[in-house]
Amino acid sequence: MSTVTRATLAEQIYDQVGLSRHESADILEDILERMARTLETGDTLKISGFGTFSVRQKGQRTGRNPKTGVEVPILPRSVLVFRPSQLLRAHVNGQAGRDDLPEGDDE
Repeated sequence: MSTVTRATLAEQIYDQVGLSRHESADILEDILERMARTLETGDTLKISGFGTFSVRQKGQRTGRNPKTGVEVPILPRSVLVFRPSQLLRAHVNGQAGRDDLPEGDDE
């Protein structure tokens, strides 16, 4: 099991595109910043063949403290929701062939 980090993504950009490591890291940061700004405004972010990120607003409600059982107010908040595409789900579940992946997703 491995973790995908900013560094590993920037390294892939460096390897595949041939830019300097600094330029590769800058491009990645720009992409991530644009994604974050989109979600901050409440817009939906759809990445073809991967999935959709959206922000859902949860209103104020009452919950229960699990230790004491006392009712407590839960303040309104925003929740980030990710819905994977059917293609991503099939790939993760081992049901997609290599030819089913969008171009560039061959790792």
